Amino acid sequence: MTDDVRVIAAGISASLGWLARTYLWRRGLRRKQDFFGLPANSECLLVVNRYAGADGSVHRYDAFALLELSALIKDCSAHAQIVTHDTAQQGFGERTEFCVGGPMSNQRMAAHLRTLLPGVRINIEQDPGPDRVAFQIGSERYRLEPGSSEYVLLARLTGGQDARPVFLFCGQRAITNQAATRYVARNHEKLRRKHGNKSFCLLLKVVNSQAYGPDVVELVGDVTREAQAPVPSTPTSHRAGG
Repeated sequence: MTDDVRVIAAGISASLGWLARTYLWRRGLRRKQDFFGLPANSECLLVVNRYAGADGSVHRYDAFALLELSALIKDCSAHAQIVTHDTAQQGFGERTEFCVGGPMSNQRMAAHLRTLLPGVRINIEQDPGPDRVAFQIGSERYRLEPGSSEYVLLARLTGGQDARPVFLFCGQRAITNQAATRYVARNHEKLRRKHGNKSFCLLLKVVNSQAYGPDVVELVGDVTREAQAPVPSTPTSHRAGG
């Protein structure tokens, strides 16, 4: 083989490798855009909550959650409009929506839970006690153990086949909201393979956030069926720490 032939062969091999990598990258991008409902140059909503007791402020962990989502949206070549929870007075399905925060600090989240996940109840009473901000999902109750065992709902919900999804990040504490956004950013391909473009609701547990921050997250389970069904009148079991 002459040197010219070797150069041509190397050039063809490099070109084929580049084309293959480009194809795989574009296919991955399309799948990511489809899962999040974010085609190129589309608009989406980032609905932010408020820091309890501080009007107009956002908890720093919720701000970190918004940064996680902003990077994801940018990767999809889409654009975000940031709105506060009490001004997002519009329907859902026309644009992808990312809603962050529990119902105590986010009126939009409270409305989504009532409408889309009626099987979820969150104790929003201000009085201290073991059931404060506890989740009741179906017949199960999940209590908060601050810094040790904390729960967050991650949901992707749609109103129809052509509707854009609503993503909910509803945690017992602000750090769990960030944990859920980081979880979906890291695991969106696995979630797409399992759920496709269908609605789902997952319960996650953030483990030992006092030591590990939002990084150690366990999947408790897929609670879609229980969350979308009417809540039973009386819970039958209680959980604390899983």
